[in-house]
Amino acid sequence: MAQKIKRDSRILKEMHETARGLKRAGFIDKRRMQEFDALCLATVPEYDQEDVKRIRAKANVSQAVLAAILNTSVSAVQKWETGEKRPGGPSAKLLHLLERRGLEGLV
Repeated sequence: MAQKIKRDSRILKEMHETARGLKRAGFIDKRRMQEFDALCLATVPEYDQEDVKRIRAKANVSQAVLAAILNTSVSAVQKWETGEKRPGGPSAKLLHLLERRGLEGLV
């Protein structure tokens, strides 16, 4: 199962504080604030090779299709699935969305 890692970024903290101020002032609504919460406060999943294989199998897509969905190379997906590398940053976030919401959540 994917391990969760808390984001710890000064920039994200400052961005979230600014958004909270804008919400208090009435410039952004509750829904937009929830988006900022998800972006700034959400945990970032860390996936291993078995997680990537499981998510791809559940979505019933090939490595090439998964690479296209995640806007990465087939080589990157192959390396994730062999354990040579791990997905990070935007790829990990998109894998998390794919795991939670399925293909419909990404396309």
